[in-house]
Amino acid sequence: MSGDAYVQSLARGLAVLRAFDAEHVQMSLADVARRTDLTRATARRFLHTLVELGYVLTDGSRFRLSPSVLSIGYSYLSGLSLPELAYPHLRELSGRVGESSSMSVLAGDDIIYVARVPARRIMAVTISVGTTFPAYATSMGRVLLAGLAPGELEAYLARQEPEALTDRTLTDRAQIAEKIEQARRCGWTLVDQELEIGLRSVAAPVVDAAGRTIAAINVSMRVGSTTAGVESISRSVVPRLRETALRIGHAYRASGGVLG
Repeated sequence: MSGDAYVQSLARGLAVLRAFDAEHVQMSLADVARRTDLTRATARRFLHTLVELGYVLTDGSRFRLSPSVLSIGYSYLSGLSLPELAYPHLRELSGRVGESSSMSVLAGDDIIYVARVPARRIMAVTISVGTTFPAYATSMGRVLLAGLAPGELEAYLARQEPEALTDRTLTDRAQIAEKIEQARRCGWTLVDQELEIGLRSVAAPVVDAAGRTIAAINVSMRVGSTTAGVESISRSVVPRLRETALRIGHAYRASGGVLG
């Protein structure tokens, strides 16, 4: 891009900021120059300007971003709802594990999907934003129920008459309560073909600053896929799922907390 409307120095300054990431938390001047294709002299000017403005910290030889960079995106984040904040993280998660990912919240005794990133169609029933399922038979539902206060959970279980959606669906309230408690203790849960035969799903909670569960995210996969073995799920999918839930929670807190 060129022309009177294009400010090259601003573009270069932003390139210096973007050079820092999870793999390049701290860098030398030479590192920054190499990653931005700038000369050392130009990179030095931009780095020291950013230090002066408070966006970059330095010990004299190494540079790293300061927390002040968060203020740049705060105005944008403050206008986003939780699903909007979640989508980039769900897309990244889906890409990393090669499976579909979703977010839901409780709507009465059901879960309702508020965000979804399908890797491919893996269910007989079509899922989209607004789809609902019984909370007791889903991984996200059990995670969300685990976040309820004891009295609320007792009331929920008391009014349920669970139906078998497949021959694997738990319908005994005591067994469902045990699975919910396990989800609370572990911080995640796995549902194996209780909603649909051939489908496994693992879910984790998204929490607010007070530790309250505000949503759940999951990864769904077909039995027989490379990631769908229970051992593989525990080893490779669950850590990425929980990391994603933490990132979404952090983004939510930084945004000032807008649910819908």
